[in-house]
Amino acid sequence: MPTRRAHLTPSTSDGSLAASLAALRVSLSIPDSFPADVLAEAQAATDAPPDVDLRDIPFATLDPAGSKDLDQAFQLERNGSGWRVRYAIADVPGFVAPDGAVDAEARRRGQTLYGADGSVPLHPVSLSEDKASLLPGVDRPAFVWTFDLDASGVSTSHRVERALVRSRVQLDYPSTQAALDAGSDSPAALLPEIGRVRVEQEKLRGGASLNLPDEEIVRDSSGGYRIERRRPLPIEDWNAQLSLLTGMAAASLMLDAKVGILRTMPAPSADAESAFRVRTVALGLPWPDGQRYGDYLRGLDREDPQTLAVLQAAASLFRGAGYLAFDGELPGETTQAAVAAPYAHVTAPLRRLVDRWGLVVCAAVSSGSDVPSWARDSLGSVPALMRESSDRSSRLSSGSLNRVEAALLRDRVGQRLTAVVLEVFEGKARVQLTDPVVTASCRVGAAVAAGTEITVTLLSADIATGSVEFSAP
Repeated sequence: MPTRRAHLTPSTSDGSLAASLAALRVSLSIPDSFPADVLAEAQAATDAPPDVDLRDIPFATLDPAGSKDLDQAFQLERNGSGWRVRYAIADVPGFVAPDGAVDAEARRRGQTLYGADGSVPLHPVSLSEDKASLLPGVDRPAFVWTFDLDASGVSTSHRVERALVRSRVQLDYPSTQAALDAGSDSPAALLPEIGRVRVEQEKLRGGASLNLPDEEIVRDSSGGYRIERRRPLPIEDWNAQLSLLTGMAAASLMLDAKVGILRTMPAPSADAESAFRVRTVALGLPWPDGQRYGDYLRGLDREDPQTLAVLQAAASLFRGAGYLAFDGELPGETTQAAVAAPYAHVTAPLRRLVDRWGLVVCAAVSSGSDVPSWARDSLGSVPALMRESSDRSSRLSSGSLNRVEAALLRDRVGQRLTAVVLEVFEGKARVQLTDPVVTASCRVGAAVAAGTEITVTLLSADIATGSVEFSAP
C-alpha cells in the first residue's frame, strides 16, 4: 500500500490546533517535564559493570530513522543448519535505583507517550537517549539473550545474562530494507531468513496478526502536521519476530520459576468468532469453516479495499489484553491469544515500565540466583500501573489524531468527499476518507454496505474537541 499523506492547510497556523493539543494534555494530566530531583538522580546514575564481556560481538540496532532511545541490538549468525541469535536489551534496571526518584516517576508515567506535538518519555533523556541507550560505538551494559534455532526456526535453547556490549552500527528500516533488496551486505543479512521461519512457526502455533496499515501523525520541519497511512516494511515484521521470540522465552523462564509477569489476551469467544464469520460473508470475503482465523487473516489480499473492512471487523477478536503477575502459584490462563503462546514484555525497558521487572526476573532465573526483593515485593502493583498508563496513552493517541483530522478538514466543510465504508452497525458507519487520510463515523442509509465506496458531505469540523460530522446517502 503506498503511503498516503494529508497536509494541514495554511489556515491552521492560527494556533488553534496547538492550543487544542495542549489542552488535551492538560485534561489527561500528562506531565510536561521531570521534577528536579528526578533529573539530578538520572544525571548521576551509574550502572555496575557486568562480569561478562561481549564487546567483541558485532551488535547492530534497527529502529525508525532518527531514533535515539535504542532498546535492542542484535547479532545473527549461522549455526549448523540453523542460526544463533543474540539479542541485547538495554540495562535500564541497572540505572534506576529501586524506590528512588526516577523509579517513582517512572511508575507514575508507566510508558513513553506519543502525541502529535511530541513524545513524553518514561525516563529523562539523560538515561533514555544517552547512558542507557544502545548507541553505536560506545560500551553499554545490557541483558543479552542467546537463542539457538534449528533449520525450521524452532528455539532449541535460550538464556539471558548481563553483559557489556558495543553496538557497531545504527540501522534504520527504509535504508536497511533497500540494502537487503539490492543484495548488499548488512548486519541484518540473515534477518529475512530468520524472520520468515519464525513467521512459519507463528502460523503453526495458530498465531495471528492484523497487520493493519499504520496511521501516524507526522510533524514536518516547517512545524506543520500531516497524517500518513502506510503498511510496515517486510523488515519491520521480521525484526518484530526477534522481539516475539524473546518475549516467549521470557514467559517460559518465568512460568518455570513460578514468578513473573505475563502479557495476556484471552482467546476470542465462540460468539465473537461466529459474529465475525457472519460479517466476513457480508463483506464478500467469507471465512471458510475449519480454517484458523490467523490463516484466514494472513491470506487476505492487502490490496483489496474490502480487506481493510475485514481487518477492522477482526479487531473484535483481539480484545482484553492485559498484564498478569504471579508468584508461587501458576495462573490459570497464561496465553496471549494473538501470539498463541505465553508471552511477556521484556524488550523495551526504555519506553515501557513493565519490562524492567521482566528482565530482572528472567536474568535471576536464568542464572539460578534469587529474584531481587524489590522486584518480587512490587510485582503485584505493576499490572495496575500499566493499565492506567495504557488508558492514558490510548486517550492521548486518539485525541491527538481526532484534533489533527479536524484541522485537516476545517476548510473543507460543505464539500463532498469519497470514503470507503469499514463497518456498519445500527445505521451508523465507520468510514475512511481517501483524501485526506481520515477515519470517521456518520449516519448512513440501510442500503450502505461495508467494503463499498460512498460519497459523504462534511458538515462540521471542530479543532477544539476533535469532532467531525458527516452526512451520507
